[in-house]
Amino acid sequence: MEQPEVLLIGGRAGVGKTTVAWEVSARLREAGAAHAVVDGDFMGAVHPAPDGDPQRSLITERNLTAVWANYASLGLRRLVYTNTVSVLAGSAPMFERAMGAGVRCVRVLLTASDATAAQRLTGREIGSGLAHELRSSMRKARLLDEHAPADTVRVATDGRAVVDIAREIVELTGWT
Repeated sequence: MEQPEVLLIGGRAGVGKTTVAWEVSARLREAGAAHAVVDGDFMGAVHPAPDGDPQRSLITERNLTAVWANYASLGLRRLVYTNTVSVLAGSAPMFERAMGAGVRCVRVLLTASDATAAQRLTGREIGSGLAHELRSSMRKARLLDEHAPADTVRVATDGRAVVDIAREIVELTGWT
């Protein structure tokens, strides 16, 4: 059995994680490379937080484990996973438990300037969440820059077309 592989696409809010993941998926489909896509934000999207799981990490892992089991039963071995902090070393054990020992993790940290992220968030966010998202995005950009493991590949998104970013990332995976 081929070992599972996961492409972890992390980065601050407004950097383009979801958009890039869907374009990566399009390129993989064109190449005939079997894969699944999961937006990690949805794996823990429950309110209120479960008892004993204030960060929603346990429910995220349970959901990822269940979803991956379904994909693996279809013979899939590659996962494109997006989440702000998924590239941090602390998330690796979750993927080992959910996808199996020896899972190969390819970490990509998308980066964008504060101005670019603010412009994207302003165009995306509606309602009362914009100010919070802007502050959180800046804080998480610093955290990710300081704590991403050495094997994390940083990919700038400022002023770049999503197809070019996705092409670069697909080449990093070696999946085609």
